[in-house]
Amino acid sequence: MSMSFLPAQDDDEVMTEINMTPLIDVMLVLLVVFILAVPAIHSAIPLVLPRASSAAPQQPAEPVRLDIDAQGHTYWNGKPVEDDALKAQAQQAATLDPQPVVRLSGDRAVPYERVLQTLSTLQGAGLAKVNFIAQKP
Repeated sequence: MSMSFLPAQDDDEVMTEINMTPLIDVMLVLLVVFILAVPAIHSAIPLVLPRASSAAPQQPAEPVRLDIDAQGHTYWNGKPVEDDALKAQAQQAATLDPQPVVRLSGDRAVPYERVLQTLSTLQGAGLAKVNFIAQKP
């Protein structure tokens, strides 16, 4: 004979209330974190920022089209140019502010060596913005 003083629990009973304690704990922790973080954000590094000038923004320079045909001849904006003259024109274009973008396109039959030689000439002259033009497949 067993004696039990505790009421019998029915395990099939559905829990009808939500335990709010963990939710309140998490919310209080987040509140404390935000309270501590806000002053650190505003005074992390003291900076004196410069004022913007009212000057008009610079217009981008007209792009330069540089073509290399199947025979290896170079064309600067549609005009034939020799390698020495190409270097001089590239140096002149590099002094412009802002620098123009060079759009380099080479014929399919041109060896890569010729394209790389032209690219090296442009970089040696100080032109940093070079785009390669190709057809979509």
